[in-house]
This record gives sequence, structure tokens and C-alpha cells, in this order.
Amino acid sequence: MRTWPVEKDRLLVVGLISGTSVDGIDAAVVEVSRHAGSVHVQTSATVARPFEPATRRRILDLCRPDAPLEAVCAANFDVAGEFAAVALEAIERCGKPRTEIDLIASHGQTIWHIPGHSTLQIGEAAVIAERTGLPVASNFRVRDIAAGGHGAPLVSYVDYLLFRDAHRGRALQNLGGIGNVTWIPAGAAPEDVISFDTGPGNILIDGLARLAAGKERDEGGALAAQGRVSADLLAELLRDPYYAGRPPKTTGREKYGEAYARDILTRGQQLGLPTADLLATVTMLTVRSIAGAYKAYLPGAQEVILSGGGVHNQTLVRWLGEALAPVPVAIIAQYGLDPDFKEAIAFAVIGAQTAWGLPGNLPAATGATRPVILGDITPA
Repeated sequence: MRTWPVEKDRLLVVGLISGTSVDGIDAAVVEVSRHAGSVHVQTSATVARPFEPATRRRILDLCRPDAPLEAVCAANFDVAGEFAAVALEAIERCGKPRTEIDLIASHGQTIWHIPGHSTLQIGEAAVIAERTGLPVASNFRVRDIAAGGHGAPLVSYVDYLLFRDAHRGRALQNLGGIGNVTWIPAGAAPEDVISFDTGPGNILIDGLARLAAGKERDEGGALAAQGRVSADLLAELLRDPYYAGRPPKTTGREKYGEAYARDILTRGQQLGLPTADLLATVTMLTVRSIAGAYKAYLPGAQEVILSGGGVHNQTLVRWLGEALAPVPVAIIAQYGLDPDFKEAIAFAVIGAQTAWGLPGNLPAATGATRPVILGDITPA
């Protein structure tokens, strides 16, 4: 990509992201094409590389307000090296020469986010460009915030491009570390879309699995399935003011991170709850926060489409289906997108929009004052 904006209508983009769960880097090599106002995607390769435990601990240690500046500075470059390596692996896996790749679109790793004020992702684009020899679009969230938005959810724009339907109202629910939804009414225009963070997705489930059970996650929701939901603890957790706030709204690890999980563990111990009951309760918290948000702000949903790592938690998916009945709940794989790589694919699309000189946000979703072109471009 030697000129901007790019004129060609078909771009081969590598999307990169590490999400709120900080479990590793996802990459997707995506052909993004545009025609008559529509965008189409075709994924040719994906890679998921988990962080080494020491790297994950290092990143999580930065997700606090008093993180040492030197540590943030060093991690910005070191983590970028890992992003570059995953991008090169994905390119090799797709079977195309590197010269055919138009762009890398890297979200990076969020370490702190102040909704409506500022945000910080690490994974220096210059390092990725230097290691790969490819141009890099990055730092996507800051422009939306500069335009008065929350900087999130950004994936809602891609949801709208790919899943709008003339006859069906669809809710696209991501079950990542944080849960977020994009509500696309039937026949919606961009200004009709509603998108916001519903609250914790997997972050508290994973946190309690680590703190109470010594596991990285509740695999398949097995522990939650063995437990009983504590009505008392659940009622206390649902009094959190975040759930009653009106969209647009965003949240993150700053609120629902390890300190919050430790508080729940302490309260659970005071109530005499076994580990399985704790996992059942925080799993139901995710379910109730989503169902409550739908009841308040998503009238008339005819279909719910799930994505993100939470789709592998069968207990979470089953309980969510029961809570949202009779609205059908599907997994996004049924529509041709890998649920584990939806966000990597989405940032490939946002990167293509940036390369084309087109906006990549939905003001109705983020609260920005206007549509803006997102991100910085670092030449090869």
C-alpha cells in the first residue's frame, strides 16, 4: 500500500487482536471486497497463539492504574514482536506470497480504557511493520474517542455491514472477556443500530475458575453445571449500577478484573458457597446481564447470534438460550464465520475501511459525534 486512500476494491488483510481475556493473539487472513456499498469477506487462514504464562502475567500486571511506565514502554515493543510473529504464521498458512498481502490491521492489546476519555493499546505498529515488511493500520479506538465516542464497541460497524437484514431484527452477541451486543433492527440504517457492552462475558468466570479452582477457565462450563446459583450473591452482583446505565456504554478489565473477582470470592466464602456454586453464580450473572439488557433496549429481536470464546461454554450457551426463549439463539459459525476469530476478522474489515479512506465507526453505537476514519497507518 503505497498511496492512500487505496483505490482497489479487493484487499487481502491480516487482522490481529488480543482481547480482554488476555489469553493470546488471534489472526485472520481475510479477503475484504466492496461493491455497491456492500462489503464481503472470505477468510483464507486463521491462527490462535496462546500467550506463554509468563507473558500473560506480565500483561495482566500492566492492567492497573499504577503500572510502572518503564514496564508499559518495554511491553509495547515486546508484545508487538509476538503480534508480528503470529501475522507471519497466518500469512504462511494461507499459502499466498507475502507480496500479495495489502495490509496488517492490528488492534493490539488493551491495557487500560477510560470510556469516553482515553484508551491505551500496546503492540507498537512500527515493530510489526519492520518485522513483516508490510504496512500496518493500528490504534483504531482513539479517533472515535476524539470524536466524542467511547472508542467501543467498534465491531458493531462490521456487524452492521455483514448481518443487516431487510426482514429480521438480529442481535449479535459477543461472549468475550466482556460481553457486547450489536442490535440491528430489520431494514436498519446505520443510525438505527444500538451497540454496547452488556457487562462481564467470560472475565469473571475465568477469574473465579483461577482463584477458586486453580484452573485457567471453566472448560465447557462443567463446574458451573455442577453448582447451584446463589440467589443472594446474584442479587447483590446485579445491583451494580453499570447494568442500569443506558447505552452507549462500555466497560472492561478496569472494572471487572481480578480485584472484582477476588471480592466475589471473599463474599462467596462469607456465604459458605462451594466453588461450583460460585462458578454457577457468575455464569448466571453473565446470562442475566445480557437478558436484562435485551429486555430493556432490544425490543423485537427475532434472532440472536453468538460469537467469542464463550460459545465453547455449553452451560453459558444453554442458560442463555433458556433466558432468551422463545427467540432462537445460534452460533455465528452457522453463518460462515469462525466464532473464535470474529474480532480478528472484524478488525481486518475495519483496516480495509481505513485503507479505503472510509469511516469505521457507528456513532449510534459508540456515541461519537460523527462517522470517522479510524486508526493510524504505518508504512512498510
